[in-house]
Amino acid sequence: MSSDDGAARVGPERPLPENNVAERIKLEREIRGWSTQKLAERMAEVGHPVNQSAIWRIESGKPRRRVNLDEALGFSKVFDIPLDDLTGPPGHVSNAQVRRLVGEYVERWKEWRAAREPMDRARDEIEEYIKAHPDQEDMVRALLGYEVSGASGGDFMRHRDVPHSHRRLIGDEAPAKPDAE
Repeated sequence: MSSDDGAARVGPERPLPENNVAERIKLEREIRGWSTQKLAERMAEVGHPVNQSAIWRIESGKPRRRVNLDEALGFSKVFDIPLDDLTGPPGHVSNAQVRRLVGEYVERWKEWRAAREPMDRARDEIEEYIKAHPDQEDMVRALLGYEVSGASGGDFMRHRDVPHSHRRLIGDEAPAKPDAE
């Protein structure tokens, strides 16, 4: 590569994928509502440190700062997107509001998934207890149904997101827990 080629690459005529990366980084950061400082912190957490001012120069500098491969891998990890998506045209990702909404949904789904694991373990322990003590099955199910009904305000079974395995454990209808007077 000649020195003239190198000069062209840092200016406005550099390859389109490099501009796509810069635009996509800014888009993904804004979708999540992160500051450049927050993004720098996330990059450090995944083992690809880059400082806040470097992120600003990547997104907005004149000329924009180039992204090296290590940083690109870090941005892909932080945003949970494939490297190909990071280098692709940002306009193909939909508008910012849709991406923000989808990003929010994905974050809530991850939280729900993480919260469900302990609930599944508790269900498994109750089922193991019932297997070991079959003579107490009716009492355990009745007590569980009664307590869950009270904790959910009586509408546990109406929630469409209650997993089938949890519905099966409690039974078709959990008895209503009387209101405390």
